[in-house]
Amino acid sequence: MANSKPQPDTSTLRNALRRIIDPEASMNIVDLGLVYRIETAADRIIVEMIMTSPACPMSERITAEVEAVMQNLLPDTLRPAVRLVWLPPRNPSLISEEAKQHFGW
Repeated sequence: MANSKPQPDTSTLRNALRRIIDPEASMNIVDLGLVYRIETAADRIIVEMIMTSPACPMSERITAEVEAVMQNLLPDTLRPAVRLVWLPPRNPSLISEEAKQHFGW
């Protein structure tokens, strides 16, 4: 029997992604500014994000966690797509005030 969960909005999805901690930074991926965009449509959910570096050893683990968190919130008919993007380059202006205070910036 198909899951009849309603499709969540981008705010709900972004808040759910706060559960994912970048193990190297000990901070969630949203406050670190790693989640660039969440696109929702009737037939898809796309998350565009960046890693702390192109050689990040945790990229597969983090993207798998993003997919799992998203899938738990989505109707069974939708599958999330996580895209790693490198432009724009990671920028400290994308980091939340909470994260800046955490790191003493």
